[in-house]
Amino acid sequence: AALSGVLAILTADELRADDIGDIPCGINIPNHDGTPSMTPGRPTLVSGQVRFVGDPVAFIVAETATAAEDAAEAVMVRYEELPAVVDPAAALESAAPQLHDAAPGNLCMDWQGGDREAVDRLFASAAKTVALEARNNRISPSAIEPRVAIGDYDAGNGQYTLHIPSQGVHRIRGLLAGNVLKVPESRLRVMTPDVGGGFGVKLWLYPEHVLVLWAAQRLGRPVKWLGSRAESFLTDRHGRDVLTKGEMALNQEGRILALRIDNIANLGAYTSYFAPYIPTAGGTRVLPGGYQIEAIHMRVRGAFTNSAPVDAYRGAGRPENLFLVQRMMDMAAREMGIDAAEMQRRNLVMADAMPYTNVLGQTYDSGDFHANLEAALKAADWAGCAARKDRARKKNRRRGIGLACYVDPCGGNRDQYAALRFSADGGVQLAIGAQSSGQGHETVFAQIVAGRLGLDVADVRVLQGDSDIVPSGQGSSGSRSIPIGGNAAALATARSIGRGRAIAAGILEADAADITFTDGAYEISGTDRRIAFAEVLKASFDPARVPVGHDLGLDSRAQPMLRDVTFPNGCHTAEVEVDVDTGQVRLMAYTAVDDFGRVINPMLVAGQVHGATTQGIGQALLENSLFDEASGQLLSGSFMDYALPRADDLPAFTLERHEVPCRSNELGVKGCGESGTTVSPAAIINAVVDALSEYGVHHLDMPATPEKVWQLIRAGKEA
Repeated sequence: AALSGVLAILTADELRADDIGDIPCGINIPNHDGTPSMTPGRPTLVSGQVRFVGDPVAFIVAETATAAEDAAEAVMVRYEELPAVVDPAAALESAAPQLHDAAPGNLCMDWQGGDREAVDRLFASAAKTVALEARNNRISPSAIEPRVAIGDYDAGNGQYTLHIPSQGVHRIRGLLAGNVLKVPESRLRVMTPDVGGGFGVKLWLYPEHVLVLWAAQRLGRPVKWLGSRAESFLTDRHGRDVLTKGEMALNQEGRILALRIDNIANLGAYTSYFAPYIPTAGGTRVLPGGYQIEAIHMRVRGAFTNSAPVDAYRGAGRPENLFLVQRMMDMAAREMGIDAAEMQRRNLVMADAMPYTNVLGQTYDSGDFHANLEAALKAADWAGCAARKDRARKKNRRRGIGLACYVDPCGGNRDQYAALRFSADGGVQLAIGAQSSGQGHETVFAQIVAGRLGLDVADVRVLQGDSDIVPSGQGSSGSRSIPIGGNAAALATARSIGRGRAIAAGILEADAADITFTDGAYEISGTDRRIAFAEVLKASFDPARVPVGHDLGLDSRAQPMLRDVTFPNGCHTAEVEVDVDTGQVRLMAYTAVDDFGRVINPMLVAGQVHGATTQGIGQALLENSLFDEASGQLLSGSFMDYALPRADDLPAFTLERHEVPCRSNELGVKGCGESGTTVSPAAIINAVVDALSEYGVHHLDMPATPEKVWQLIRAGKEA
């Protein structure tokens, strides 16, 4: 019987009939033997086999959300329950249930890197070795704005329009047009206004993006989908979830000789766009840190499980590996009787060694790692913690302090589009391929342009997030927006300045070769004769003042390919108190000393450090996505079961900047968006272990919940 208000109930059968393609993985990481990894595409609607709780089987379109929900209750789906596997190590066992015929043994990839033979030699000669196995807990990214999609189709010209919160309209347009809808990109417009939080979760093409466009075409009217918070927990890309295993070899002075890493990454039920890259070549870049390590060998396996797909979450594979190394540094210091800060001093590269090429071939162009460490120790009053520990003990609490140092490779190997358009009244528009999702990019891009042209920041309007207005772009990810997008904007600005040189020369009655540009004005070299850019801009629209052969206006564009990675670096410390009776961990103080190169807007950078660090605190102390091992059912599917950090969980942060300009880009900037998330979990867990050391605790997996800590205290008392 017809259901009131219901327009369509669509399944995989209709998708196949309309030749709608699967959602592809975007990158293939080769196995250690050179064979390709297994990256089966994800169907928009599944048939035959549901691989995780949250896999869509039908799409219901109705006049109202209530009518659609009522129809969903009336739809009958016959399921045969299959065994589930949610643990990545268990998924690789021979008896595990298989998710994909194309991926025998549930193995996506078996990737290796580094020098195994050199590592083996160094371990054989080491005076000291430490080993650690740590589960880096799964995270459910929880942006304040959930996912939403509005699709429209114009039958008159065959044009699709998709409105979504995203971190990059062009990647999504390319995948939709080329792989799924199979239409020219010119027939698809993707639009993203400012976004209420991204963190990686909004980089991707989701089934709902496909479905609203496809349904809009079939029905001849716009279609909107709005995800609930419960749906977000089930279907948004998750982060982390890596079983990490590391070994560290050291000499008798505590200097690191070699690292051996063997990780198993949980990729979920399907390979998301960057999923094979994140735990392998992407995440392991952070392993050398700021240290003089002679050899590293890395092995990473990726496993399919009956859980939501996993991809880049703020930090994108680097927090998992940095956590492992910094925890082993702390363990080695304790076992060798060396202060944790002194252990860092003995291993950090000196500033006069810059540029420094590390063991993985990455060249750090700049940095002063020792200065970061000493500044953090001073700001945190590291030496005074012993007295604070004594005071805490009198309250039946145990206080601990920990630190972690980082070098966070980010950005690089991408192009970015920037175009300047000027109007005769002095207005400036910057179209940029980066996209904001709460960072304040519009302000910084406007500062870059206005500062160079001698204009007011308010005069520069930044356009982003519309594939028809900005023809190409990389969006925002990997802490590359300002290092790449900012430099693209600077290059476009320089080209506009160059275009105005001949006009300025005519006005100043000089040869163009004698014209220089400083402080927002053209001037004749060696004289005080000058004219402001704003005046030259007005003149550029006067045909009588523009040289023959020159276009009117000073519009310009740039799309530079910037291959150089930036290396933000720093040292963070955390101080905690543990209530012995309850196991409650309280973060008492947090200090961050960061080198982000030349900082353009200090307030926005501080905001990034606050936000990123808070997300790391959440992982260390509170957040954990859990699945029932038998059924694959998500157990932490609401904020009743999934704890986010609140304001009263946080101390006042002490932030310091140690600016060493980057030498590989004109602006001198380094990425700043993810480092706080990358380093803070290690600093916090090091502090918790310090607080619990008298109970024989050498390690605990995140999150450090009261129950987990209380059990460790009880076990220590009984030992």
